[in-house]
Amino acid sequence: MEESSVRENKKKVVAVVGGGLVGALNACFFAKRGFDVQVFESREDIRQAKVVKGRSINLALSHRGRQSLKHVGMEEKIVSQGIPMHARMIHSLNGKQTPIPYGKKGQFILSVDRANLNKELLTEAEKYSNTKLNFDHKLQDWSAETGLMTFVRLDGAVEHIKADLIVGCDGAFSAIRKQFLRRSRFNYSQTYIPHGYMELTMPPINGEFAMKPNYLHIWPRNTFMMIALPNMDKTFTCTLFMPFEEFEKITTGDKVIEFFQKYFPDAIPLIGADALKRDYFRLPAQAMVSVKCSPYHIGDKCVLMGDAAHAVVPFYGQGMNAGFEDCIVLEEIMEQLNEDFSAVLSEYSRVRVPDDHAIADLAMYNYIEMRAHVNSKWFLFRKYVDNLLHFLMPKTIIPLYTMVTFTRTRYHEAVQRWQWQNQVINRGLLFCAAGATLGSSYILIKNLPDTSKLKIPIGTMWNKLAALGTSRGSTTLQI
Repeated sequence: MEESSVRENKKKVVAVVGGGLVGALNACFFAKRGFDVQVFESREDIRQAKVVKGRSINLALSHRGRQSLKHVGMEEKIVSQGIPMHARMIHSLNGKQTPIPYGKKGQFILSVDRANLNKELLTEAEKYSNTKLNFDHKLQDWSAETGLMTFVRLDGAVEHIKADLIVGCDGAFSAIRKQFLRRSRFNYSQTYIPHGYMELTMPPINGEFAMKPNYLHIWPRNTFMMIALPNMDKTFTCTLFMPFEEFEKITTGDKVIEFFQKYFPDAIPLIGADALKRDYFRLPAQAMVSVKCSPYHIGDKCVLMGDAAHAVVPFYGQGMNAGFEDCIVLEEIMEQLNEDFSAVLSEYSRVRVPDDHAIADLAMYNYIEMRAHVNSKWFLFRKYVDNLLHFLMPKTIIPLYTMVTFTRTRYHEAVQRWQWQNQVINRGLLFCAAGATLGSSYILIKNLPDTSKLKIPIGTMWNKLAALGTSRGSTTLQI
């Protein structure tokens, strides 16, 4: 890395705890500013590992994440290693496939491999001469007052490090966050959803993708769903999201096939019946947790970022993007406040907490949309109306998904604007429906036939009907 890219600094020490996606990217941001950066990861170096432990749900990289990568010169490289997905491809029970575009022509999200992205970011961070990566370092304790940290290495040795700033990027079950829980006026909540997930692999067919690759494939089944994202090796990673009790009902290979024949019949020949029977029992269904907390900082010594601050369920594809955006938001605030940690961290919490809480709620909502609403004709109609209005009034009406995925509109502002737009559009549709009803009624009334010109006058017709009724009544009495 060129020395010109590293700013002059007083060489404050920044300790980034967690060498995952957000931790590795954060290391690049701080190193670029000239800080002495130490990254501590409890696991081994994944670039050397034979088996990469941890989650492997495919990631969807969108605008917020790309802007953050761009800031450290990584966007083009990562984009070149991803697969564009221009639309959702909905698979109905009868095998029909229906695309629902994500946005305007040319807008797409990218399917990227989590492990590969993590490796690339670690390698990039290591290029800075003022960055050191420390693997197999498990955090044992730390002090918010002094910045002193105690780590235990794999060989049992204890190491003490003192930092000017501690950045907690150590995931949803953060060791850094435990210290926050001991302090007053720290708000924390975690919610496990009743659904779990299981991953399956769809192999290539004759060396090519088994399905159209430039889509996020969804099999929505109301209370559960399966999705599939393309990989660079021409496989698809299929993820089945379902209530735990439904997973537990499937206890044999035959029951797996029976379940798939009932709900995902078109997927069986693509995944393979034998592979389904084998892979379904390879690992149990995994849990998903949503974490909210506030504030994100303690004084001028520590800040939480990424999943340590706001773990979200994966249904809006914004977990990684929100974590990456944390990095660029902190960068922007440091630029504004001249790296005064006391002012920077306070402002970061003030700015970021409402946005991260908003995307956590949106992720919960989007699960319902993905597994149920996409089957609704009303949903498809509203999607069409929203996109049409956005085309006609691009600055006034912006679909929620567009704001979240293709802009850096603050998450909570996107939600507020979406709610306002919904009210306006729904009232407009109601007004149009009422107008159409009134218009039709007026036309019918205006064109009622003139009864005086009927060939049989109304009075005569009535008398004949009355006479007919009397005749039938008398017949009945005779019987």
